[in-house]
Amino acid sequence: MVQIKLRERNAITQSLLAGVVPKVGLQHIQVGRRDEINAIITDLDRIIDGGATIRFIIGRYGSGKSFFLNLSRLVALEKKFVVVQADITPDRRLHATGGQAKALYTELMHSMATRAKPEGRGLPSVIERWISDLDHRLRQEGKGDEEVIRAIHHELRPLQDFVSGYDFASVLGRYYEGFQRGDDALTASALRWLSGEYETKGEARDDLGVRTIIKDQNIYDYLKLWAAFVRMAGYAGLIVSLDEMGVLSHRLNSTQARNANYEMILRIVNDCLQGSVSGIGFIFAGTDEFLADSRKGIASYEALASRLRENEFAVNGLVDMSGPVIKLNNLTAEDLFVLFCNIRNVFAKGDPSQYLLPDYGLTQFMGYCSNVLGAEFYQTPRDAVKKFVGLLSVLEQNPGTKWEALLSGPSSKIHIDESKNEETSDRNDNDLVTFRL
Repeated sequence: MVQIKLRERNAITQSLLAGVVPKVGLQHIQVGRRDEINAIITDLDRIIDGGATIRFIIGRYGSGKSFFLNLSRLVALEKKFVVVQADITPDRRLHATGGQAKALYTELMHSMATRAKPEGRGLPSVIERWISDLDHRLRQEGKGDEEVIRAIHHELRPLQDFVSGYDFASVLGRYYEGFQRGDDALTASALRWLSGEYETKGEARDDLGVRTIIKDQNIYDYLKLWAAFVRMAGYAGLIVSLDEMGVLSHRLNSTQARNANYEMILRIVNDCLQGSVSGIGFIFAGTDEFLADSRKGIASYEALASRLRENEFAVNGLVDMSGPVIKLNNLTAEDLFVLFCNIRNVFAKGDPSQYLLPDYGLTQFMGYCSNVLGAEFYQTPRDAVKKFVGLLSVLEQNPGTKWEALLSGPSSKIHIDESKNEETSDRNDNDLVTFRL
C-alpha cells in the first residue's frame, strides 16, 4: 500500500469536506472515466503532432466536470504542455466590449502552469526558458547583449504572421533587456503587457515602445500566438481549460451578449476542426442545460449546435468519443465503492491497520445513501462524499465511537439542498468523481 503524505492527506480531506476539488493528491482517489480520459490523451497526442482540438465536457451538477478538468490538466502537464485555466463568470467571458474578455485573458495568463510550475504563475518561467536557451547558445558563440536582442526578433519572425506578433517579439526583447540590466520595472512592464494589463496604448508605448495592447477583441488571437510561442520554447503545446460555461447561457441576460459568445465559440470550433490552428487545445465544461437548452443554451444557436450534435448511432450503451462533446455518465455502484475505499485509505494515510470503517461498513453506508437519495446518489455523489468524509472525521476525532450508531441515528440523515438552481450549479461545480489512467 502506498504511503500518503500528511500534506496530501490533509489537503484531500479538507477539500472533500468542503465539496471542492483537491489541488493535490488526485492520484490517491482516482476511479472510473477510463474512456473519457483516454479521449483527452488522444487529443493531446494530436496537438503534439501539430493539430488542434476542442472538447465540451457536459454533465449535470456534481457529475464530475471540474474534477475531469483537473485531471486533464495534470495529464497535460505530465506531457509537457503549458496549461491555462479559468472559470467563466459574468465579468470574465470569451466575448465582450467592456473589458470582460480581457479580464478572462488576464486570468488565464496568471494561471499559466507547466510541469515545473504546476501551481500556476508560470508565465515568467516560460519566457525565461526560451530566452535562456537562446542566450546560452549565442553566448557560446561569443555574441553580446545587442546581438542576443536582434536574435530574439529573428527567431520570433514566424510569429509575425499572427496578430501583434511583431510587438510580442519586441516585448520579449525588452524583457530580456530588463533582465540583463537588473531593471525590475522593465521586466514587470513586459509581463504586464503579456498578461493584458495595460489599459491604454499610450502607456504601453511610453513603457515599452510598442503600439498595441491586448483588448477584448483580440484575446483569441493572442491565445493562438501563445500556442505558437510555447512550442518554440520546447513545450508540447497550449491547453486552454474553461469551467462554468453555463454562465454564458444562464447568467447573461442579454441575448446579444450570449450570441456573441456563441459566435466566438463557433469560431474556435471551426478553426480547430478545420485545421486552421495548431498546437492548441480547448476544454470547455458546462451543464446539460448549457448544451441543450433551446431557449438560452447552445441549442439556441443553430450554427454551433449543428457542429456539436451527438452521433445518432451512439445509443444503448454505445459510445463515440470522436466528436467534440464528452458526456459524463453516472457512476456505477462499483465505482462509488472504490471511491469510498480510496477516501478511507487517504484518511488512514495508506495504512490499512488505521481504517476507521470496515468494508461492510462502506457497504452499509452506500445502502443508507441509496435509500435516502435514490438515483440522485449515483448521479451526483457530492453530498454523499461530503457526508462520508464527515463520518470519518467524527470517527477519527472521537475514538471508541461506533459507526453503526452514527449511521442509524436520526441526526445522520443526509441533507440535500433543494435551493440549488442552474445558477448555483454552474457556479459551484467542483466534482468529486475521479478517474484512473
